[in-house]
Amino acid sequence: MAWQLKIDSLMLVAAIGAAALGEWAEGALLLFLFSLGHALENYAMGRAKRAIEALAQLRPQTALVRRGTEVVEVPVENLQIGDIVVVKPDERIAADGFVVLGESSIDQSAITGESVPVDKRAVADPVAARLKADAVSAEHRVFAGTINQERLIEIEVSRHADQSTLSRVVELVRSAEAQKSPTQVFTDRFQRIFVPAVLGLVVVLLFAGVVIDEPFGATFYRAMAVLVAASPCALAISTPSAVLSGVARAARGGVLIKGGAPLELLGTLHALAFDKTGTLTEGRPRVTDVLAANGVTEIELLQVAVAVERLSDHPLAAAVVRDGGERLGPTPPSVATSLESLTGKGLRATVDGAQVHLGKKSLFTEIGGAGIPDALMAGIVALETEGRTVFVVRHGERYLGAIGLMDTPRAAAPAVIEKLRALGMTQLVMLSGDNQRVADAVARSVGIDRAFGDLMPEDKVRAIQKLRADGEVAMVGDGVNDAPALASASVGIAMGAAGSDVALETADVALMADNLDHLPFVVGLSRQTRRIIRQNLWASLGMVALLVPATIFGMRMGVAVLFHEGSTLLVVANALRLLAYRGRT
Repeated sequence: MAWQLKIDSLMLVAAIGAAALGEWAEGALLLFLFSLGHALENYAMGRAKRAIEALAQLRPQTALVRRGTEVVEVPVENLQIGDIVVVKPDERIAADGFVVLGESSIDQSAITGESVPVDKRAVADPVAARLKADAVSAEHRVFAGTINQERLIEIEVSRHADQSTLSRVVELVRSAEAQKSPTQVFTDRFQRIFVPAVLGLVVVLLFAGVVIDEPFGATFYRAMAVLVAASPCALAISTPSAVLSGVARAARGGVLIKGGAPLELLGTLHALAFDKTGTLTEGRPRVTDVLAANGVTEIELLQVAVAVERLSDHPLAAAVVRDGGERLGPTPPSVATSLESLTGKGLRATVDGAQVHLGKKSLFTEIGGAGIPDALMAGIVALETEGRTVFVVRHGERYLGAIGLMDTPRAAAPAVIEKLRALGMTQLVMLSGDNQRVADAVARSVGIDRAFGDLMPEDKVRAIQKLRADGEVAMVGDGVNDAPALASASVGIAMGAAGSDVALETADVALMADNLDHLPFVVGLSRQTRRIIRQNLWASLGMVALLVPATIFGMRMGVAVLFHEGSTLLVVANALRLLAYRGRT
């Protein structure tokens, strides 16, 4: 950058000036200490950068690929989607994919930050998994750079090497270094004013002989000493070093932070808004109730519901397909076509030539036609009172019934909420598309202050905007269904982002593992980063404030440069403490 060249130039001019006055030792000492300081500074900053670059070295260079009856070794860059890769115990996995043969435990800490290996097993239907590779559940998915610990497995490659989750994380972490934080923007502006002001002061000091009786050599030497003392090297490196260390530490812990701005903003939050499904709850709901309308059998209701939900990727749809399919037994579901998502309300599809509407009870007041029968409505209200998520099924103008589901809260959620409160969060709210009774029940079970139910995506955005009126607020969601709310928050945080392009793109912060425990970690890391940035700013500006008058009143140039370079190393060393951050336990 231009201002860095100016600082180096100022030091060079000061050294030449010292030599011109015959102070060869002073000039040589200045250049030696300045060069030594730069070398140590670059070494220290290199530690933070190496923490990032180490991620890129996790992927192996070659992979064993099954070609018919043979297994051949090929470069990772040559792997194609659909290749079958053989992974032996204690070997790193070469590509993103899903297990097609065998069971094992995988150390995913490099990607997700999980300290305990995760059990993986083969998919039941490789053909179906191949068609929707990004929707394969976590128990089958594997990532490049992770370690197979126990038994030999075979995986099918679902992404090219340059599109793997590891490659995307490395790319985004590298680019995060260039994203300036608010403090970096401030210091850049400050330096643009400060450096010219220093040059002006030096010019004024060159004419000090007009006011005081001293030889020009002494005046010139004093001006050069002030030039050294006022150079803002420590200020220039104080914030970038802390931001780089914070981003690197987060990446090692399974959290992707896209630059200095979200890293700093996380430390100023007064409120956190959570999505419910898949964030505060397990995201694996189960069918608890099948309520058939009068004159309709449970089998007929499930045949239509399962047929429609098979076309959807929503977590509730997966529960209906799984549990509804078990209840159907050998009876096949109907065939559904032309699926259309009615955002935040439900689904529409075609079965046996007639339209099927499946969704919340409020959907059926909007689409017109026959209203929900009284007997069925009474059953729906009863289920909602018990905290069930309920959706209604209508085939043409005929109501088939309703299905109730329950999604259990995460076991870790209450402890995480308490940790966030201990970190100073004054407002913790939950935003949900489910009815208010369900939202209230989940909020009470995890210790959330307030719950807002029956929200459409645009309602979540409005709720976030209201919270932002009182200060900075973060939204925690899955990065897909909550994209508008994530975008409207001060900081958007995506859960379980490993393998999800949408989550990696839409969120400011991505928790790679589907693990709420990483949330207090990253908030605490942000607050520690802000503390270190403030310490660095005070130290760097304080040193300038001390040295400038000291050199004006006679401090030798060599002593000034010693303190000057010492302050630069001090702020870098202070920033590197973030690499060892562990958070609260």
